[in-house]
Amino acid sequence: MSNAELACSYAALILADEGIEVTADKLQTLIGAAKVPEIEPIWASIFAKALEGKDIKELLTNVGSGGPAAGGAAAAAGGAAAPAEAAAEEKVEEKEESDDDMGFGLFD
Repeated sequence: MSNAELACSYAALILADEGIEVTADKLQTLIGAAKVPEIEPIWASIFAKALEGKDIKELLTNVGSGGPAAGGAAAAAGGAAAPAEAAAEEKVEEKEESDDDMGFGLFD
C-alpha cells in the first residue's frame, strides 16, 4: 500500500469517526494538515467517490463477514445440518490440495 493510499484511508477514518461526510476536499485538507508529502489530489477524489454514500463505521464492523450467511438458516432449522456441511467442505478442500504436485517444480 502506498503512502497516498494510507494517507487517504486514515483521513477517511478520521472524518468518519467525527461524523463528517467524506469528500475529496476534506480528505485533501486533512492530508495537508498532516503534512504528508507528495500526495496527488486524484487519490482524494478516488477515495471520496469509492466511499460516497457508504457508512464507513458499518463497513468496519462487517469486515470479513461477507453478508448474511446461509448456514445460519440451516443451523436454525436443524442443529446437525451445520456440522455435516462443514465436513463436506473440508473434504472438497482436501481434494483440491492434493492436485498441487504435478511432478515438476518451479526451479526444475
